[in-house]
Amino acid sequence: MNKQQLAFVFGALALLFLTGCGKDGAVATKDYEYLPTYTEKGINVVVEIPAGTNHKIEYDKEKKEFLVDQRNGKDRIIDFLPYPGNYGFIPSTYMDPERGGDGDALDILIIGESMPTGTVIPVKPIAALLLLDEGEEDTKIIAVPADPKLRVMNASDFQDFSIAYDGAKHIIENWFLYYDGLGTMEFKGWKNGQYAMQEIDKWALNKDADAPAAGN
Repeated sequence: MNKQQLAFVFGALALLFLTGCGKDGAVATKDYEYLPTYTEKGINVVVEIPAGTNHKIEYDKEKKEFLVDQRNGKDRIIDFLPYPGNYGFIPSTYMDPERGGDGDALDILIIGESMPTGTVIPVKPIAALLLLDEGEEDTKIIAVPADPKLRVMNASDFQDFSIAYDGAKHIIENWFLYYDGLGTMEFKGWKNGQYAMQEIDKWALNKDADAPAAGN
């Protein structure tokens, strides 16, 4: 079974786990927002935007559906290169505005082959990209699948990522700097996997003393 087939299986299993039939036979979807942050294998991630798409898909917490974001009454389509990884959020995290957050769950990009919207997958954080979005702090956690068979590069920590895959690192950095127009984002720097885990712990709603370690 190749990587793409494995990713599809993960997505299918996630949908089976997260959906069930109500008393009237209708399909009832569980709330992705409050799935566990931590698993035995790593950090849970909910994929909103598959790698390789330009559609800005977001999870609507009230409707409990994945919808294309709206801008000026129209579907938001990124006028740039497609997403360079699978973009989503870490469930059961909340960046509290009173503590300097943006009021949403923590954002994350998974380096790997395209995964369907709604996939729930354990990952290993290896880096954090620090940005300013119109003057506000905007941190992007960068991760690889916890399962080595699903990885597209042999980077298990920040050192591997920075040395062996420096080109990919710069592609991700430049994509986030320019995808929403010139001058919208400002680069602040890169941090390692340990910092990424500290960010996750900082915003996790349910702290877990046995949370897995990340790659440095």
